[in-house]
Formats: sequence, structure tokens, C-alpha cells
Amino acid sequence: MPVCYTPSTDGDLLPVPGVRLGAVAARIKNWQRNDVLVIECAAGTTAAAVFTQNRFCAAPVLVDREHLAWQHQHGKSLRAIVVNAGNANAGTGALGLDDARRTCRETAALLGCALEEVMVCSTGVIMEPLPIDRLLAGLPEAFRRCGEEDGASAAAWLTAAQAIMTTDTVHKAASAQVVIDGVQITVTGIAKGAGMIHPNMATMLGFIATDMPIAPSVWQSLLREVADGSFNAVTIDGDTSTNDTLIGIATGQANVSPITMSDDVRLPAFKKAVLEVAVRLAQAIVRDGEGATKFIAIQVEGGSNAEECRQVALKVAHSPLVKTAFFASDPNLGRIVCAIGNAAPPELDTSRVRLWLDDVAVIVDGGRASSYTEEAGQRVMNQAEITVRVDLGLGGNAAATVWTCDLSHDYVSINADYRS
Repeated sequence: MPVCYTPSTDGDLLPVPGVRLGAVAARIKNWQRNDVLVIECAAGTTAAAVFTQNRFCAAPVLVDREHLAWQHQHGKSLRAIVVNAGNANAGTGALGLDDARRTCRETAALLGCALEEVMVCSTGVIMEPLPIDRLLAGLPEAFRRCGEEDGASAAAWLTAAQAIMTTDTVHKAASAQVVIDGVQITVTGIAKGAGMIHPNMATMLGFIATDMPIAPSVWQSLLREVADGSFNAVTIDGDTSTNDTLIGIATGQANVSPITMSDDVRLPAFKKAVLEVAVRLAQAIVRDGEGATKFIAIQVEGGSNAEECRQVALKVAHSPLVKTAFFASDPNLGRIVCAIGNAAPPELDTSRVRLWLDDVAVIVDGGRASSYTEEAGQRVMNQAEITVRVDLGLGGNAAATVWTCDLSHDYVSINADYRS
């Protein structure tokens, strides 16, 4: 079960005007549950997206990059996203690309829009052919459900979040609102992910929608910044997926003048709402990490720049020795010190480094704090939520935070059985 996390209900979620959702059970992996989702977007919807940097990226990523560029170049809308769970359509060569494009083509025909106004996402097992006939057979019913009375409801968002799950034990969904020019703006997002989590751009699969009208270039820049402050700040196992995709959906349905410039005074308030949703989704992914029993925040400060701090935080978060110590509730904190030293810049003066485990000082002036006791360290390590704070002592004001989880026996079992 996820660490200290209560999944959203439809009472917590806010529908986004201009978005309709429909999910069906297409038996992509012979599951007896919904595994194909259609997100239908109103004409005029502006898309933004960030994608995995994995060189072996999945066919949907290649297609979506092309379609997003076309939309921005020609001033066209995003009209639909088709998502399937159970099969990644990655490592599938020319056949996989054909299947992704065929999905877009069939969807465009059903919706009466251009092929390039459709985007596709897949998640699941890599290097297995996508059961394309099953997926396409489910599309008409998915669109029919989009058109039902509750296709735009909070319940539809909840169903959508559940339909994109793979090894997730719970769905991930969140909403926020902000008032801009006297108009209430809504932001709602869903995401999936529990393993193969180390984003290098965005998230595993994530979709964040808003009714705020915003120019494509501003929306694209904002979404990338939001990704860096949320999904790019989480790691479970250090593996960047072939399919990582975050898509921003701005329907423009709110009765407010659009944000067209990056210096618009309204942009910070809007960005704050989008970031709030993204952080909640990203942290939910870590809390639901495969086999996770603990949620850990790694905060690094006192660096020369944020990237320097981030690299140290990631090194601590990635270390199998650190992660297994957290699982065992073992205050073997020399493992953290070792990880810091492996990632720190050459100019680091270890005599100035300080380390805390929650409120417990562990390292002061490069050595074990005189106040530290094994009992105090054990008290913190027994907790389900832990904060590790590191001051590099380089004199700068830069800081970075990474969220991670422990590494348990169940992680191995889940991944050993994944394809069965």
C-alpha cells in the first residue's frame, strides 16, 4: 500500500470545462478492467508536452513529438489523446510506429479532425507488439462514453486515473483552483507510475488540464518549468522509462483574456496552481513506489547552483545501500555520507558539510555531531516519512529537493513477476 497517501475521490476532483473522458476494457493485457482511455478536448485546445530523453523512446513518443510540433507550427488544436495501459509499444520498430499512427488515424476519423490533432500514449511491457485490433475496437465505445452526461464529470476523471494504471496500487489524481481577473480557473491532473521511475523530462504518464487560455509558447515553457519542479524531482529506482510523457491541456474555456507573454503578471499565480497539482501527483507516484514502505525527502542546500545540489540529492536518493538502510530502519548513516562524497563537486570542503535526519544533527563540521546518538537516529529511521537535509557549506544560496522511497523485498518480487 502507498506510504501515507489517501487517493482522491470524485468529491476531491474538479472537472475542467472543454475536457471529456471515456474509458473502456479493451483487454490489452487480458485485464478485467478499463485499460484504454480517450481524453477528448474542445476545439481551440492548446497542447504542451515534455517527453522522455531515453534514446529507445516508445513509438507514441516519436509520433507525439511530430504532432505537437505540427500543432504549434500551424496554430492547430489538440482534439484527443488516446492512452492504453498494459503494453508500452516500445522497442517495437516500424510496426510500433505504424500502430501508433493507425491509432491516431482511426481516432481522427471518429472525431472528424486532422490526424496531427491526436496524440497517443502507451504504458506497460516493453518489446511486445501492441494488440492494435483490440485497442481500435474499443475506441468507438470510449468516445460514446465521452459523450455521455457524466463524460465531463469528476467521476470521469477518477475513472480515467484508474484506467491508466499498471503496477500502481492506487490511482493518482489532483485538482486546484486559482482566481485570475475575478474568474475561477481550474487545474486537474492524473498520472500513473510506481516503478521504472527516474524522469529525465517529465513523468511516467501524466496529463494536466486547465481551462485557462494561454499561448502555446508560454504554455510549453511553463510546463517544462513545472516538470522540473515536480516530476523531475522524483526517483524510485533510477530508471528513466522509454515512455515518459507529460501533456498539458489548455482548453481556453475560461472567460478571461489569454496569457500570451511570459511577463504577464497573472502567470505566477497560474503557474503556482499547475505546480501544486504536479507536485501532488509526483509525490503520489513516489508514495506508491513498488514495494515502498517509506517516503523520503532529500533536501540539499548551500551549493553554488541548483543543479549541483540536485545531483547530490539524486546520488543519495539513488543509492541502493541508502535505500535498503531506510527499508531496514537502520541508522547506518555513513551510507548517506558516502553518497554525498561521490556526487559532490571537487571544491567541496568536507569540514564544512552538515547533515540532519529530520531534526537530528548527524554531521557537523565534517564529522559525527557530538549530540548525535544511535537512539535519536533510530527514532527517525522508524518513521514512515523522513527528511534528509544536507548543507554542502559552499557558501551559495542554491538548493534542491528530490523525493524518493526505500527499496524493499517487495520491489524485487513485483518486478520479477511483472510479465506473468
